[in-house]
Amino acid sequence: MKLGIGMFGDNHYDDSGNPLPAGERLRELIEEIKLMDEVGIDFFGIGEHHRPDYAVSVPEVVLAAAASVTKNIKLGSAVTVLSSSDPVRIYQSFATLDQLSKGRAELMTGRGSFIESFPLYGYNLNNYNELFEEKLELLLAISKEERVTWKGKFRAPLQDQQVLPRAMNNPLHIWVAVGGTPESVVRAARLGLPVMFAIIGGNPAQFKPLFQYYKELYEKFGHDKKNLQVGVHMHSFFGENSKQTADVYYPVYSAQMNRVGASRGWPPFSLNQYEQGRGRDGAYLFGDANEAVDKILHMNEMFGLTRFSAHMDVGGPSHALLMKSIEIFGTKIAPKVREALGNV
Repeated sequence: MKLGIGMFGDNHYDDSGNPLPAGERLRELIEEIKLMDEVGIDFFGIGEHHRPDYAVSVPEVVLAAAASVTKNIKLGSAVTVLSSSDPVRIYQSFATLDQLSKGRAELMTGRGSFIESFPLYGYNLNNYNELFEEKLELLLAISKEERVTWKGKFRAPLQDQQVLPRAMNNPLHIWVAVGGTPESVVRAARLGLPVMFAIIGGNPAQFKPLFQYYKELYEKFGHDKKNLQVGVHMHSFFGENSKQTADVYYPVYSAQMNRVGASRGWPPFSLNQYEQGRGRDGAYLFGDANEAVDKILHMNEMFGLTRFSAHMDVGGPSHALLMKSIEIFGTKIAPKVREALGNV
């Protein structure tokens, strides 16, 4: 199982509750990714958002900067909102990143949980599902062949068009992120694409039927089960002392949950929710290394994972605390997980 870190580039806030300029957070991100590489983290993913509470709207630019200060870590998006993007430009951007990083680029596509990019780039939300279907089809065609002839509903056709540059490790490694809908699972299995499940609340065991469904369909659609890849993305934050870490992180995490929840009609996030989520049957990894190792191994036993992604910057904790969390993940958690799985 590969162990990685995902981030959305959550902004820091001033004492009045206003987000700080994005530049500081962006520069911190590069330092954090550099540390991930130094402590042996397998992969990093950065999300795409178009809101004041997030600093990153163009993941591939951040990843290109990170490529210049890292050597081994795989670099990808988490996620690229493909529905409101141009697949040709997305492929070119990540193929360029792949060349710059000597084959370390990955692309995780998704429909996105926020909708700001649709009006921003001139797309109709009524076409939410159709846009993703069509654009994923085109992206996969481009990744497979250098010259593309294609026609769809939402984009100008391509007639024997050459798409350059090509990814160093052609075809480009493309994942699909899903939030838990059976339709998304069917699509990924049919196309033979690896899946990352976002488990960010409730009891992770509720996802077991979807994991099993995906694995059954993957083989049913004729794909070799040796190539099957499946991962989970879970909110995580680590420190030396479990209770102290949880106590420090709670106001940061709950503030972001309430910012997002205010636009979605959610009730205020409570300490009880937080503590339940930290338990063995919850979806949060907020605490010390030993707790994290136990829960990651529990997730692997439950789902049969090839990847675990720790989403580590929810709410914009301080750079110093994030660096400590990254260090603990790389030096204390990852080695124990790898040893337990015989993957050292």
